Amino acid sequence: MNVEAFREYCMAKKGTTESFPFDADTLVFKVLGKMYALVPLERLPPQANLKCDPERALELREVYDGDIIAGYHMSKKHWNTLLLERLEPKHIMELIDHSYDLVVAKMPKYKREELERN
Repeated sequence: MNVEAFREYCMAKKGTTESFPFDADTLVFKVLGKMYALVPLERLPPQANLKCDPERALELREVYDGDIIAGYHMSKKHWNTLLLERLEPKHIMELIDHSYDLVVAKMPKYKREELERN
């Protein structure tokens, strides 16, 4: 999966916005103001960081050794870095969904309801 396909998939998710809050090269995706994905645009090979359940994060790192690693410059417990060109697009989309769903689940009820209404 290339960075543009990753971006398109994220932007199609309800309530998602994109911005560059850290620097001019790190694209961040948020749902109702909470970050669930980021892509360092200048990094080669292309990579993305996604939030992940801590137990699942460890399992993914073992199964996809070298293709999914502990989150670069992130909480190693809650974030993974994916090497986008080494993984199947379908699997990456599932991990984007997982990250998005984790963030939404932690939101207060009124925020989740707001997301559903829009």
